[in-house]
Amino acid sequence: MTLSAAYARELLAALPAQVADPLTAAEFAGLEQRFGFVFNPDHRALLAAGLPVGGRWPDWRDGDPDRLRDRLAAPVDGVLFDVQENGFWLPAWGDRPSRTAFALSVARRMLDQTPQLVPVYGHRYTPALPETDLPVFSVMQTDVIVYGDTLPSYLHHEFDLPGGDTRTAPKPVPFWTALT
Repeated sequence: MTLSAAYARELLAALPAQVADPLTAAEFAGLEQRFGFVFNPDHRALLAAGLPVGGRWPDWRDGDPDRLRDRLAAPVDGVLFDVQENGFWLPAWGDRPSRTAFALSVARRMLDQTPQLVPVYGHRYTPALPETDLPVFSVMQTDVIVYGDTLPSYLHHEFDLPGGDTRTAPKPVPFWTALT
């Protein structure tokens, strides 16, 4: 079930953050076209109720486009870093090529097939999939943790908001769930 507008406003009001005017339909369309992803329904519902700003929140309205691109690229870049520097390799990718350049090429091709992760706050990300009730991941290279079974449960957990411990099994997300 999509995050309701009323619940999204309630969550935003409880956050220890400044909340700016909601993103408009035109702003969503511009962001999605510019950066090549679509916000998942719950993330869209939250930002359509109000835009948390400042600190570690991504500045979807006035942010530096290069900085937003870097934040969007960080999860994949972190995996590639671990492939190159730490020998990371998933068995599902087949045998690891002996040359690092080839391993990076295979890993990049495999990562191109994974769901894009979109920053929510700091290094917390939610998948850009057309589904509701998706998890929020904490992502630092290949150190990936489910930080909330859903976006609302993540916000309750991250910001210690009252009344939000409704644990469910997080929906699996291709590739990213395998790292948890």
